[in-house]
Amino acid sequence: MARKKKNEVKLLKEDILKFFEEHSDRPYTFSDLYNHFNVYDKDDQVFFKLIMEELEEKGKVSKVGRGKFTKGQGDTSTEVTGTLDHVNPKFGFVRYEDGQKDIFVNSDMMGGAVDGDTVKVRLLGRGRGENPEGRVTQVVKRGRTEIVGKIKLYANYAIVKPDNRKFHEDIFIAKSHIHHAKTNDLVIVKIKEYPSDFQQATGEVIEVLGKSGDNDAEIHAILAEFGLPVKFPEEVEKLAKAIPEEIEKAEIDKRKDVREILTFTIDPHDAKDFDDAISFQKLENGHYEVGIHIADVTHYVRPGNVLEEEAFRRATSVYLVDRTIPMLPEKLSNRLCSLRPNEDKLVFSAIFEIDESGKVFNEWFGRCVMHSDRRFTYEEAQELLELPFRETLPDNVSPELHEALLLLNKTAKTLRKDRFKKGAFNFETNEVKFQLDEQGKPLGVYQKVRKDAHKLIEEFMLLANKKVAEFVFFSKFDPKAKKKGAKSDGEAENTPTMVYRIHEPPNPDKLNTFASFAGKMGYKINVSSQQQLSKSLNNLMTEIEGTPIQNVLESLAVRTMSKARYSTAPQGHFGLAFEHYSHFTSPIRRYPDMMAHRMLQHYLDGGKSLNKDDYEDKCTHSSDREKMAAEAERASIKYKQVEYMSYQDRDVVYDGVVTGVADFGIFVEIDGTGCEGMIRLADLSDDYYDYDEDNYRIVGQRTGRIIGFGEKVKVTIKETDLERRSIDLNLEEVDGQPVRGNGGKKSGGFSRGRKSSGNRKGKSRGVIPPKRGKGKNRRRR
Repeated sequence: MARKKKNEVKLLKEDILKFFEEHSDRPYTFSDLYNHFNVYDKDDQVFFKLIMEELEEKGKVSKVGRGKFTKGQGDTSTEVTGTLDHVNPKFGFVRYEDGQKDIFVNSDMMGGAVDGDTVKVRLLGRGRGENPEGRVTQVVKRGRTEIVGKIKLYANYAIVKPDNRKFHEDIFIAKSHIHHAKTNDLVIVKIKEYPSDFQQATGEVIEVLGKSGDNDAEIHAILAEFGLPVKFPEEVEKLAKAIPEEIEKAEIDKRKDVREILTFTIDPHDAKDFDDAISFQKLENGHYEVGIHIADVTHYVRPGNVLEEEAFRRATSVYLVDRTIPMLPEKLSNRLCSLRPNEDKLVFSAIFEIDESGKVFNEWFGRCVMHSDRRFTYEEAQELLELPFRETLPDNVSPELHEALLLLNKTAKTLRKDRFKKGAFNFETNEVKFQLDEQGKPLGVYQKVRKDAHKLIEEFMLLANKKVAEFVFFSKFDPKAKKKGAKSDGEAENTPTMVYRIHEPPNPDKLNTFASFAGKMGYKINVSSQQQLSKSLNNLMTEIEGTPIQNVLESLAVRTMSKARYSTAPQGHFGLAFEHYSHFTSPIRRYPDMMAHRMLQHYLDGGKSLNKDDYEDKCTHSSDREKMAAEAERASIKYKQVEYMSYQDRDVVYDGVVTGVADFGIFVEIDGTGCEGMIRLADLSDDYYDYDEDNYRIVGQRTGRIIGFGEKVKVTIKETDLERRSIDLNLEEVDGQPVRGNGGKKSGGFSRGRKSSGNRKGKSRGVIPPKRGKGKNRRRR
């Protein structure tokens, strides 16, 4: 065959290409091709492989998986670039654009890519369910170079099992690269070779975090998993320490002095960084002057120095269960910039003349010097809000301060009510909190309910963020445009560049799916317009308040919505029903707020519009870092929830509610804790259960027992797994009726989890809400 004439080789190439043109249903191995083309001689097979390599180099055929081939790329116009989400060992999805359907990719078509990689993927012209299908043609950028996992040593090598559930292959470590790690240590591994069709991943241990199960080791593992820093670089700490603590008189003289006006802060009891304060005074015309004073971080952190570079790199503070990873060094975040009581502080302020209804008559933006008279915790402020006016007050609270709180709360409620009338959504998710001992062991877990004190602060921060955005947006137009709310494309292009917090309308498909789901639960959702959607969702939240399914339905509703992000495009905030909205009020912990401060001052000084492209890149970076921080916070909460439940008595019976149903198990949230576990269908021995996917439930064939979404149940703990961060439960009771034969007491050998005959749809993932819990009470709208 090697001596065949050129025209014979040409004909063979044409035959091969014709074969792939006609057989695009699946990849083909060399064995498949040898059989089809009757190539059995070893020399002929070698030559056939050379021809295939030549065709692959020219893009006529593409290699996918271990020695498998498909039709070549050809026209790359059907290629897209996105991020790989390797959801399980068999397949993943490439996510590439908001509002577009993710691309399904089989694991044998990933071309050596791993979870988090930026990849080019070619569409195959067919779909998998609702999703188009594709194959990875190029790894553009690796998403991670390091992996955290638990190591196990053998005689001449070691294996690291990654903590990251989406990295599906163990990592081989040569004996010379173990670096003193011991079996069951948590380690950080630098990847030397990524997994491919022909070999597993290899790596080198670069840091030993400690024993698996140790609190510090586990938290450091979470930090490393998400690429979060533990310490500030030495040069950053050095520069922070060199900043003088005393405010120069010359600086005070440049600013509006509001030190004599009644001012206070309200924050969590364990907060150390106080970004915001509120001042209050009555005016002679019967109106009030309310000042929202924000730490002037950009006075201390200047462009071009290492403090600025590190703040941008981190982009956000991260609030794990037992510690904070701040955006700024402690001297700045907890001392110089923090609006501590009884200290003069530099602030950037938004000051409004308003009436009780919240109507704004005048506004002023600029730099001030202030002095906080009192630091309230949310609990202290709430006690005063519940205390009638002129009642006996604590010794350290003046009647003027109490009256200010009551009036501000009244105004906040009016502002809040007005937002809802205009289409804002009333989602009230409760945060998960822990009581920890000195070693970080969880002694208790509970869900903290937001009360009026939280909402008071939130409402005035929303007002400041909204008004700052409006001031910049309308600064180049006739004031009448403000009343009209004009924001045509032409006008938007001519407005000064600003960093906005935007929240786009939800994907219609997701919205319709949620409406259908809520309908089966007995609730009607009108999706015909934002006004109707908002009204029906808010009615839903009112109806389910205090019921077992409140947290679940709220979480599903939030999951339906698009994710808020930063952008220079003034696209509005759908969830808040604001046409223009920015983040201005938390510069100690958010880099976009620092950008907003600088931009606002630039425009107050009469500056021209700033470069949009530069700021859009910074917006994208900030959004990405915020997402990563939220994932790390959820991971720490989930770990502590599982750890807490691992200490509990296995005989204790807990109340819970069904939060999800799949063909392999039932998900249950334990009341009052936010802890979610799973009852495996294989453990239900009292009956045969059919999985009714359409109605989110399982149905017992013999008893007719229905266990569905929102059902009240009683459970005991079967098993906890800290490595998998999972809780397995036993079902003891459903809606007041005991379930016999479960909880490890088998009463028969029933098969489990068959789909009911009318519901064989291929996918059987059920309705599984997202992980809940947001760490500290940080207003992230």
